Amino acid sequence: MSPDAPEQPAPDREPAPAPQPSQVLATWLVDRLVEQGASEAVLCPGSRNAPLAFALAADERVRLHTRIDERTAGFLALGLAKASRRPVPVVTTSGTASANLHPAVLEAAHAGVRLVAVTADRPARLRGTGANQTTDQVRLFGDAAGFADLAAPDDTALEALFAVPGPVHLDVQLDDPLVPPPGQPVRPAPGPRARDAAPHPWRRRTDQVPLPLGRRTVVVAGDDAGPPARLLAQDADWPLLAEPSSGSRTGTHALRTYRLLLGTGLGDRVERVVVAGHPTLSRPVARLLARPDVEVVSVPAAGRWPTRPFPVDAEHEAVRAERDDPAWLEEWRAADRELSRRIDAFVAARPGLTPYEVAQVVDAANPPGGLLVVGASNPVRDLDLMAGAHPAGERRMVLANRGLAGIDGTLSTAIGAALARDRSTRATAYVGDVTFLHDLTGLVVGPREARPDLTIVVANDDGGSIFATLEQGGPAYADRFEQLFATPHGVDLAALCAATRTPHWRVESRAELEHALASPNGGIEVVEAVVRRDDRRELDEAIRALAHR
Repeated sequence: MSPDAPEQPAPDREPAPAPQPSQVLATWLVDRLVEQGASEAVLCPGSRNAPLAFALAADERVRLHTRIDERTAGFLALGLAKASRRPVPVVTTSGTASANLHPAVLEAAHAGVRLVAVTADRPARLRGTGANQTTDQVRLFGDAAGFADLAAPDDTALEALFAVPGPVHLDVQLDDPLVPPPGQPVRPAPGPRARDAAPHPWRRRTDQVPLPLGRRTVVVAGDDAGPPARLLAQDADWPLLAEPSSGSRTGTHALRTYRLLLGTGLGDRVERVVVAGHPTLSRPVARLLARPDVEVVSVPAAGRWPTRPFPVDAEHEAVRAERDDPAWLEEWRAADRELSRRIDAFVAARPGLTPYEVAQVVDAANPPGGLLVVGASNPVRDLDLMAGAHPAGERRMVLANRGLAGIDGTLSTAIGAALARDRSTRATAYVGDVTFLHDLTGLVVGPREARPDLTIVVANDDGGSIFATLEQGGPAYADRFEQLFATPHGVDLAALCAATRTPHWRVESRAELEHALASPNGGIEVVEAVVRRDDRRELDEAIRALAHR
């Protein structure tokens, strides 16, 4: 245009359409979740939750994981939250999709994990009608989770919810239209920064209550007890009876064979127990804590029901003690060394691969800085018996879903934990065959999804061998045992893995298992360790007898 040409009027432009109410609500909610510390989110596809899906996808502060199965998604979020110690939202559409989060919400409630169930809902005017895919989602999870019914942004409601530990349920009323107009940005402006993760209750308190010396004391560390239990045992020179997922089974005072030693004269002489975390693995520990002649000092556990299921003489947020008589600890250490030697010799002499060897090899393959997620039933108990205490400070993380100790969603929990703790030197999951089959959709990971390096070791004895070690596994019930409890399945695990393009190795000896775990190939892979089930009760009884020789 020449300098003296008349200026042309600017063409009229259509004003940008205002964001839709559902879009505003979804964007506000993502902002608030990020402010609470969320940096990961899990999404299941749906129509009603489309505004939340668009808002999450548009937010660079959140890494999004999409799954097609809501139960798997719930446990994936649980694993992400357990390993990161941050809140993790899992977003579903309405109807049965929301109900499928219930198992993960219950586990989070009893373990004190910040899982955020975000369920899309119809507007309130459609409740109580036959509207498609509509049910009563108000307080769908009962008192297992804090609840907010959100029809519009409500900062006050969210602040109150996140002030209380544990899972949260946000039911979000989303009205049409559910998608933004074409070309309109879902997020018109950058959102606020994420908060740092909240301090974990493991952090040692300064207002510790001193315990008097002189009573023969042991420290019981259940799930998520954390390093304070180990430090107390070290400071006082007391034996430490620590479950694998306690976060305490390190250092010089943790005993490998404690649950067998509790059935000997050493266990009879215990006068006081300091218990922390959530101990659920061992009947001998439960019997010890219920003894009327034993004083129980409780450090409260996280979770929905912190009250202990046994008599408690005193309860303190944190305790400390000076150094006690070391002779008591040395008795336990000597007995533990001798019994460990007997067990190792007995297991090594057995023909074929035993489940105890699987646990021992898995433990040995978890390096400093490694992550190990353990399934319920026999695997966590076998690990408890066969794994020695590693040196403190090597930053191994051992996780298990011990809030309700179910087999639900264990593969997904492990995948979530491995994704959240991607700095791990190695990530391993160790499960039984029934646990593996229970969460097969955990292996359905789309081609665009983040896929961690995770080796899943499956101890396959073709059924529920845990019941063989219990009362129903006795000879009197042998005629009904297979149908009612063992439930052999005969499933070809290699074929299932092939269907999900998951690499699979089948091993039948200790040497083969050690070789398979020596060089992980990257990505998610399955190592199937084939063991017997017909001799499980015999093995268990023989190992218990070793403590009484």
